[in-house]
Amino acid sequence: MNDFARTLTRRGFIVAASAGAAVSAAVFQRQRGGDSRLRARPRDPAVDKKPQDAQDKGASPGEHPLRLDPGRDGLLRIPSKYRPDVAAPLAILLHGAGGRARRVVSLLGVAESLGVIVLAPESRGSTWDAIQGDYGPDVTFIDRALQQTFDRCTIDRRRIAIGGFSDGATYALSLGLDNGDLFSHILAFSPGFIVSRKPQGRPRIFVAHGTADEILPIVATSRRLVPALDSAGYSVTYREFDGPHTVPPNIAHEGFLWFTR
Repeated sequence: MNDFARTLTRRGFIVAASAGAAVSAAVFQRQRGGDSRLRARPRDPAVDKKPQDAQDKGASPGEHPLRLDPGRDGLLRIPSKYRPDVAAPLAILLHGAGGRARRVVSLLGVAESLGVIVLAPESRGSTWDAIQGDYGPDVTFIDRALQQTFDRCTIDRRRIAIGGFSDGATYALSLGLDNGDLFSHILAFSPGFIVSRKPQGRPRIFVAHGTADEILPIVATSRRLVPALDSAGYSVTYREFDGPHTVPPNIAHEGFLWFTR
């Protein structure tokens, strides 16, 4: 946590929740119904599959369509250094409003150099379900995509992140907190708010935001979210940068280094 965020916390800009409790209600700006829980879980490669099985299922290095929906689908990008007999870190990356999987994958391509498998599903509508309504079809689709990835690839259970940009960051924070028993890390690039029903586990969190963000102004978003998360007992790394509503390459690189170290 940087000094700026700690100063906000000390001044009481957010009503702090006790360690281990839910984050302040002031940050959870919107209540949502539906089921936010993901059921997919990585397999134990020593028990459930052999290395050649992963190769047979198309887990060779490169970019693979999910083939789960003929319209809005998604991508699985497997780095060139991937070996099916070695567990690899996995990052689920979520696009912003109106976005597609290829946009967020290209934006955060640093994952390739660090050996991170990237799963980039696409929302069922123009943005993620809980941004405007209840949890529902997007949770189901992400769960299917996750299970397919776990079936194809050997995943390091200790390094599974969910992240995203803009609306994708909002959704990653929200879904990540409610599934913190699955996700070890959350990467939120320019989030707006948090929707959470029943936080689980204690994922580590990385938040980055531009001080000149014209879409999701930092004063109303990350400068409120970060102190509340910190006060609720989460381990938060926070970065502000001079710039608009975007993810600079150096910030993306720092976030993925933080995840993989």
